Amino acid sequence: MALPGLLSSGSLVDRLLAAKISNPFRRQTDFLVLDIGSSSVKLAEVHHGAGAPRVRALGIGPLPPTVIQSNVIQEPEPVVEAIRKLTAANRTRATQVITAVPGPAVIVKKVVLDAQAATAVEGAVLAEAGHLIPDSLENVNLDYQVVDWLEDGQKMEVLVVAVKKEIINSYTDTIRVAGLEPVLVDVDYFALENMFESNYDTSDEHPVALVNVGARYSSINIIKGGRSTFTGDVPVGGVEYTDALARQLSVSPEQANTLARGRQVAGLDATVVGPILGSVTEFLVEEIQRALSFFWTAATDEPLGGVVLSGGPARVPSMATQLTQRLGCGVQVADPFRRLHVDRAADRALIEESGPSLAVVAGLVTRQPGDK
Repeated sequence: MALPGLLSSGSLVDRLLAAKISNPFRRQTDFLVLDIGSSSVKLAEVHHGAGAPRVRALGIGPLPPTVIQSNVIQEPEPVVEAIRKLTAANRTRATQVITAVPGPAVIVKKVVLDAQAATAVEGAVLAEAGHLIPDSLENVNLDYQVVDWLEDGQKMEVLVVAVKKEIINSYTDTIRVAGLEPVLVDVDYFALENMFESNYDTSDEHPVALVNVGARYSSINIIKGGRSTFTGDVPVGGVEYTDALARQLSVSPEQANTLARGRQVAGLDATVVGPILGSVTEFLVEEIQRALSFFWTAATDEPLGGVVLSGGPARVPSMATQLTQRLGCGVQVADPFRRLHVDRAADRALIEESGPSLAVVAGLVTRQPGDK
């Protein structure tokens, strides 16, 4: 999906809520993509030319677990430091940034309006948003897109997306402190959708669930017929592995993280790690299956046609297998760069090692200001 962006040239945000972008008429071709999460910053440098986007650089830098609280960057200094280290290590030149805010921070609603001229749509959307959003419109960044026409063109279905300015500003201000210029803010739900559209066949009419297991939450976007039909999230993620290991084995968070990555810690019996990891995987699978059952099967009798699983824990061998057994449909681990052009200079080993965790980055790589 290509919403104009919660912060982008020419969007409803700019015109009605006074979001500021320097020189919006200058057409750029090189951008930095930054996926700022609760455990890491993921970076890509992308060139948009005559053909498909080209990824010039890729990198991941760790973040302390306290950086993001309640979807807001509360400690910008470690994020700024991580961004600067990544840009220096990858020798990036682009300064304009495309980023995303977390799905749980976003209000996503679909409304049906009478068909009307484009010039009148914004006013109608604002009127509807006043009823849908439990906050003053002055306190949110808002955007929308017409996604479908109904009743022989007499009605239109409009996707409305809103985020508190406090949340948006925590990301854009941090990026500016790092000496960069934010030009487009997306939502991780829709970045996953763009990743899927860029790499997989979207012509199948069967619904497909895109599930991204992050550090602290798992996002879900259910696609049918090339369109998003549902977005939601589950408050569980990869941190469950390290928390369980630290708690049950009385090790430090750093040691727990090492164990969760399949590496050994001196003086610790490696045979005790497997059962703990297995129980966490079972818990995550159960929560994801429960959410999909509630979100999807509660609303329709149509079964899911498949699941594309991404995020760091997606590579845990038994996760896809267990989800397949529970959901009764095919589950594949995402390959976010399977059809994207990646330059030889980029860290291809990173894709081999951490590809599924770069799904949001791969989706953002396809974006640029002015998208429709």
